[in-house]
Amino acid sequence: MTDYQFYLSELAPDGTPAFLEKYLQCPSMRRPKDVGYFCGMDYASPAIYHFPEYISRFDHSLSTALLAARFTSEPAVILAALFHDIATPCFSHAIDFMNQDYENQESTETYTERLIRSDRQLMDYLASDHIRLTDVVDFKQYSIVDNNRPRLCADRLDGLILSGIGWTQDLSRDTIRELVASATIYQNEDHLPEIGFKTVSAGKKALLAAKALDAACSDPEDVYMMGLLARIARLAITHNHISYDDLYIYGEKTLLERLRATPDPELSALLEEFATITPADIPTDHLPKIKSRKLNPLIAGERLIKTADILSN
Repeated sequence: MTDYQFYLSELAPDGTPAFLEKYLQCPSMRRPKDVGYFCGMDYASPAIYHFPEYISRFDHSLSTALLAARFTSEPAVILAALFHDIATPCFSHAIDFMNQDYENQESTETYTERLIRSDRQLMDYLASDHIRLTDVVDFKQYSIVDNNRPRLCADRLDGLILSGIGWTQDLSRDTIRELVASATIYQNEDHLPEIGFKTVSAGKKALLAAKALDAACSDPEDVYMMGLLARIARLAITHNHISYDDLYIYGEKTLLERLRATPDPELSALLEEFATITPADIPTDHLPKIKSRKLNPLIAGERLIKTADILSN
């Protein structure tokens, strides 16, 4: 059993809710299986990244939906969680870098409605379940699924756990179990439901995981590699080797194989750098400011960090 499989067993000991199963088989849910959770870095230089297991955007979507299902029985909310990354392109947030959306990293979310509408099977399932498209397209309308930082939500908690499994590799199975078991719903300052923790221990472990993830994402190695992959994608598009829409059609492995087979010396040089660069070769100057991943979860209904200087924590 992989750590991700262990995590799923903690989220849903009895398995995936029956009503979700058919949606998992829809055509639009297949491509995210070939889009990695770590923004294309599964194919980057092993001197920079080592992921012990492959985690896809499909995996993230499923576990985010299962997290949401622990706190609500409303199908629309659970499906909004499932579909929240359905429009993630190849290389994920590296495409936000390409679009110069370094701090919010939301530039690719506009494709969500288009992709769902184009999936006839999915639309038929929604109709048969009497769920409106508007109830599942905008996942930001549900504070359980998405929330402004430094607040917690299913997407954010799942991201912390997946990153702790695959990237920072600092979450034990015991900690994963504790975070899942302690997570619950409180009413926040705006009288909206928000995921928090029952215990200080779990809250502090989530805070430590968020700090580790923020440090990893801000590390010059990662910022440079994200920018490098963004340059590769931009060059491939401007040289007409692929279209922007291709990022939403193909999986990452297929697209990279296509780019490597392209007789373009400039593109080939960038791809070689991406695959072989070492830490000593990473420049550390002129890197963009990127998205902050600060966290201040609710513990028994109160903020873990109560002072005004949240940004210093």
